[in-house]
Amino acid sequence: MQSLPIAHPSVAKATPNASLPLAYSLATLCWLLSAGVYIAAKWVAPEMPPWALCFWRLTLACAILLPIVHRHHGAMLALIQSRVIEVLVIGTIGLTLCQGMIYTGLNYTNATTAGIIMALSPIMTMVLARFVLGEPLGAWKALGALVALAGMVVIVARGDLAALMQLQFNPGELWIVGSAFCWGLYTVLLRRAKFGIELLPMVVLLLGAGALAALPFYLWELFSGDRSALHANGLLALAYVAGPGGALMYYLYNRSVETLGAGRASMLLYLQTAFVAVLAYLVLGESLHDYDLAGAAFIVAGLLLATAIKPRQRTVRVA
Repeated sequence: MQSLPIAHPSVAKATPNASLPLAYSLATLCWLLSAGVYIAAKWVAPEMPPWALCFWRLTLACAILLPIVHRHHGAMLALIQSRVIEVLVIGTIGLTLCQGMIYTGLNYTNATTAGIIMALSPIMTMVLARFVLGEPLGAWKALGALVALAGMVVIVARGDLAALMQLQFNPGELWIVGSAFCWGLYTVLLRRAKFGIELLPMVVLLLGAGALAALPFYLWELFSGDRSALHANGLLALAYVAGPGGALMYYLYNRSVETLGAGRASMLLYLQTAFVAVLAYLVLGESLHDYDLAGAAFIVAGLLLATAIKPRQRTVRVA
């Protein structure tokens, strides 16, 4: 959302001799807090427009984390001075557009469906890395991407073949698919950029860039008359997405990456989908539809094909 944390497996390596149970607990809590953002965003939708929520979440989370990274302010300023356009573009794609699309989509679909579709992000990252970075995709990854894509189509069409043939889709699912695409593109661009500063200061910079990019969308909502009318529930939801679901979630993810390495910490991403489904059932009263289960099965199968099956290494015989 994207509530998803900001990192890539190449960002950090695991710290030896660290407490693995504690690290896994922090990572699990991180994804639980991240899942809660979907619930809070769906809950606050009647009181707060999507781009207002996006702007204030990014702004408040950045403000909370900025004093924590005070030792890195010099490096952050140097990066802004030398590569400000790259920071703005990546922050806009990965935070402004990704989160704004999720919040917009949640006006038309449920949180459970959004959580399942966002599980496509790693598949989209693999495919985009093939075209942007020239990384090999391989037969199993390509097959996995196609299977996961079939799952996405099942969910977007809501299991209705007639709607699929007539291209009649729910706009909510399409917004979430767009968000997953933005997250994949953001991940690839961040990997290519190699900004060279530590993870948490980079998070703060991207949060600030995302907030700046979200400001025009927020102002457009204000001038078009789509204003927030927050009551107690709305204020609680905003406080959650900015605090526990924003600043604290990013901080915990940073700590888990330091201990586990970004690769293992990111693999726990799929806990988010399960947490979203459980929380949506408990808090929002949502239930899984048949097309959600069918689509999720395809997506899980695609992820397994793309990540669990390794191609055989060819052995070269020397005569």
